[in-house]
Amino acid sequence: MDRKAAGSNSEELATHRRRLTSLAYRLLGSLAEAEDAVQEGYARWYGLSDEQRAAVASPAAWLTTVINHICLDALGSARSRREQYIGPWLPEPLSAGMAQWVSLASDGTSSDPLDRVSLDESLSMALLAVLERLTPAERVAFVLHDVFGYPFAEIAEITGRTAGACRQLAHSARRHVHTMRRQDVASADLARAVAAFKAAWEAGDLASLIARLDPAVTATIDGGGQVSAAPVPLADRMQIAQFFLDVHRRQPDLKVRSTIVNGAPGIVAENAHHQTLAVVSFASSGDRITDVWVVRNPDKLTTWNPPS
Repeated sequence: MDRKAAGSNSEELATHRRRLTSLAYRLLGSLAEAEDAVQEGYARWYGLSDEQRAAVASPAAWLTTVINHICLDALGSARSRREQYIGPWLPEPLSAGMAQWVSLASDGTSSDPLDRVSLDESLSMALLAVLERLTPAERVAFVLHDVFGYPFAEIAEITGRTAGACRQLAHSARRHVHTMRRQDVASADLARAVAAFKAAWEAGDLASLIARLDPAVTATIDGGGQVSAAPVPLADRMQIAQFFLDVHRRQPDLKVRSTIVNGAPGIVAENAHHQTLAVVSFASSGDRITDVWVVRNPDKLTTWNPPS
């Protein structure tokens, strides 16, 4: 390979790295695991001989295939790890800056845009939580096609399945996602619902807090066995409201502020030293909260608590 071609490939791979991290995060629900998968993919690329790399027509396509296989393997092993996880497992929340970094435009060429999911929507905690319930193969097919716009023929090459099988996997995944998408509300409506929830929480007003919650609300708290958290999702308005008020009572110096979590309005809870103790995401229907996701596991808050 001449120097000009090698330089061109290096620039292409550097540009593609961000896109691959964006893809891997949606597949794995963890930015740390996504970065590890991409790093492993690049290590395998640079582990090839010069002759092997020169024989690859598209390094970007080669990396996409390899990293998808790495993610599939990681999803398989993650299932067994999460069976041993203490309490509910939630995806790693992204701050506004990190969410913007992985919200790059898709360069997919899907000719079937009807069921496409926007990249911003695909970052929502609501969708990521649904994706956790899919099989690894369904998740890969759905993310590649419905989010990134890859045609099924190309997904077949990446996954080693037939195009028909990939189409069926994406269709099956879409059925699971469909209900969640029907409940989506405008960002402004969600922002108002979250602001009202935050005000009631800060005021310690139990009645107002309950009024902000839908009768069918569910709250999921991920402590990972490292901090106190409900061992199962809460599904009672009084219980959920009381949980949040108890947090304030146990931590009187707690400060809550509005923020953007995975591209949507959310809340961060901090101690007096500005250390993030919890990141809270929401979904709503009209002016009432339908879902609350609270990430308290410190291992999932490292990007919210950078080293000083």
